Amino acid sequence: MRTSQQTTLRSAVSLTGIGVHSGNPASITLHPAQAHHGIAFLRTGFAEGRDRLIQAHHAQVSATELCTVIGDRHTGAVATIEHLMSALYGLGIDNALIEIDGPEMPILDGSSAPFVAAIDEAGTASCGAPRRVIKVLKPVRAEKGRAFAELRPHERGFRLDVEIDFESPVIGRSRKAVDLTPALYRREISRARTFGMMRDVERYWKAGFALGASLENTVAVGEGGVVNPEGLRYPDEFVRHKILDAVGDLALAGLPIQGAYHSYCGGHGLNVAVLDALFADRANYAIVEGTGARREPALAEIGVSLGAAVYAPDL
Repeated sequence: MRTSQQTTLRSAVSLTGIGVHSGNPASITLHPAQAHHGIAFLRTGFAEGRDRLIQAHHAQVSATELCTVIGDRHTGAVATIEHLMSALYGLGIDNALIEIDGPEMPILDGSSAPFVAAIDEAGTASCGAPRRVIKVLKPVRAEKGRAFAELRPHERGFRLDVEIDFESPVIGRSRKAVDLTPALYRREISRARTFGMMRDVERYWKAGFALGASLENTVAVGEGGVVNPEGLRYPDEFVRHKILDAVGDLALAGLPIQGAYHSYCGGHGLNVAVLDALFADRANYAIVEGTGARREPALAEIGVSLGAAVYAPDL
């Protein structure tokens, strides 16, 4: 069976928007990167002129309340990375450098679809090196009250089984399972938007969250139904967005996962916690060369001719 190759972007591509929590403008540029680079964020725009390079890795997570944050908030962090990370993982991008001029990613339309469109615009290319994957060998689990997230061995690929259970009858209880591939991700997951309860808005504002939230980037749930005039993009958009978030958080494993993920009432905190549990014992996993299951067709072969992006980050 042919070994899958690591991928990157064929060219750089930029996006602009506002942060959903800060409400401030944000600009990002996705750059190609060499094999074994992984996904990393380059924070720019500091007053002292020194950039920060932050690896997209679960060990770098500093907060998980309402969004996933990597890096140190005092010396340089990037918040709300989960939607971009989800798009990169969902489309099988292994290596990229994300240049960002502020502390929060742009929310765009609240889904990962704009990031998918940007990746498509840039194009994808092979890095000329075999893809490595993390193979789950033993079940691991993280719990918080009735909620849990777990990873289990799975014969091939990455399967996600997500169940939500909200008191609001508008959202209610639903469950969806998918075997993740780029085609499925595009069709079934990428357009699902973030959501929130209208009754929580004032509390979020007082806590400094959701300052940039609007009906253009969030599904607002009222007592009687969805407030957005266009309604939902999928009948079960809420659980699909939870899958989208889980893909993005679990991308912080640093390599694709061969395993099965299952969660009940999960969230960013539990997603990161189950990665911590996985990596707590070397007997829980193995790093192996992956097969071509997630390979995108017609990749340009760029091999070692791809140069590293030239920056001088403060590591």
